[in-house]
Amino acid sequence: MNRPQAIDVLIIGAGPSGSALAIDLVRRGLDVRIVDKSPHAFDGSRAKGIQPRSLEVLEDLGALDDVLAGGDIYPKLGLHAGPIGVPWKMFPHKEATPDVPYPNTWLIPQFRTDRALHARLGELGRQVEFGKELTELTQDEDTVVAKVVGADGVEEIVARHAVGADGGSSAVRKQLDIGFVGTTDEADRVLIVDASVSGLARNRWHMWPGLGGKLIGACPIPHSDMFQWMIRLTPDEKPPQEIGAIIDRIHSHTRNRHIQLHEIHWTSVFRPNIRLAKHYGRGRVFLVGDAAHVHTPAGAQGLNTGMQDGYNLGWKLAQVLAGADPALLATYEAERQPIAAGVLGLSTEKWGGIAKLDPSSMKRGNDEQQLSLTYYGGPLAPADGMRTETLRVGDRAPDARLLGADGAETRLFTLFQGPHFTAIAYGPGATRDLELLDWPTTGAQLKRLTIGSTAGFSDPQNTLRSAYGLTGDTLLLIRPDGYIGHIATRDFLTTTQAAVQAMTPEARSRTMSQPSHTSPGSGATE
Repeated sequence: MNRPQAIDVLIIGAGPSGSALAIDLVRRGLDVRIVDKSPHAFDGSRAKGIQPRSLEVLEDLGALDDVLAGGDIYPKLGLHAGPIGVPWKMFPHKEATPDVPYPNTWLIPQFRTDRALHARLGELGRQVEFGKELTELTQDEDTVVAKVVGADGVEEIVARHAVGADGGSSAVRKQLDIGFVGTTDEADRVLIVDASVSGLARNRWHMWPGLGGKLIGACPIPHSDMFQWMIRLTPDEKPPQEIGAIIDRIHSHTRNRHIQLHEIHWTSVFRPNIRLAKHYGRGRVFLVGDAAHVHTPAGAQGLNTGMQDGYNLGWKLAQVLAGADPALLATYEAERQPIAAGVLGLSTEKWGGIAKLDPSSMKRGNDEQQLSLTYYGGPLAPADGMRTETLRVGDRAPDARLLGADGAETRLFTLFQGPHFTAIAYGPGATRDLELLDWPTTGAQLKRLTIGSTAGFSDPQNTLRSAYGLTGDTLLLIRPDGYIGHIATRDFLTTTQAAVQAMTPEARSRTMSQPSHTSPGSGATE
């Protein structure tokens, strides 16, 4: 029996992590399939907070409009002590600035986030294949072979690479025999309930704390009559299942009998797993999202970290398939695993603080927003590199407002949007050397931006100069995932050319023909 022709990438799991990765790969022209064992898209509110950095990712992927339409700003907390409710600002509301266009955490149920990503994938001509469960995964030097079972029986899928985005009990991770280090507290359980509710104000995220870590919370789900309830169970308590029993449990804790639940839409019992995969892949197979790390719900970190895993991995997979050194794929784990380890510590600390009724545990700030996460000091961002007054290699590239040669205003993020690298030349010396920069004809292409030249962009309000800390001629290389790949304040051409080699197809491939999966939609060098 002949094996089917190999596709570029198979993704197992169609939650936010796998779906974001699929979008990124498809827009790069790769042949991708995404399968999920569930019969249909996820229906629950589960992970409901989208952080500012993830909103920027969603904008680049073309899914932001649907996410903004499906959510809202978080309301204030309403802390209840008996009949008294005290408003508490959990999230400081911030105004957008030229460098941070989306400064506030966005409240949206996960089922709407999933559907926004699936809709965007559909616009690109791909659909999630639901009802297909992975049963076996093998690989050799060139391909991965996955057996999946669906309504039509067993199918064998051959791919050059595979990615497990299939959650905390990942079948892919188990097939790879990768350890999942950490703890699961079986005694600490939370019943999550999405329910239509009356008798409760929708302008607050209500919390009724109690001694011994007892807690009930109710967060309004935007554009609906639903709340997401979080009911912390006692160690020996059997989770109530029927609507009447759930109402009784809420009434007994809140002492508010005006609250009524009219319809249960989704329930789940959550145990705070705190685990991190020992490795983020093996051979040609990688892990993203909850398959690689699981968190407590505090701080809205898990979904965001997972989606950004896929965003980091996508361009690297595409570059290697286009001829870049496979060592580039090793930088995925090197960059993302330390991020997940830090996030695990943050969410665990917040969760423990809630149990102790520590008010600071309910505050959310810069740490949660993920704008300051950096790859500085990693394999693609050496600590001995050049820097500006505000940025180092590996830092997030800020937004800015520029004027084109025609006088029209544009955002830097608009110019970044797409699967390409971007080079920014500030000043005449950097502009001159940018024109001489050699770039491969395969893989992600390069968009060249000049600031201050008559044919380029201008920065009349100094938003670029300020956000990027520019004091003189500077050449910046921005990676496709919006992080700074190189900074040159001198020796512009030689240092940038050296940095490029680690992230692009080898020089020999610049004149060789490449397979059809190289990125036809990324645009030519500009």
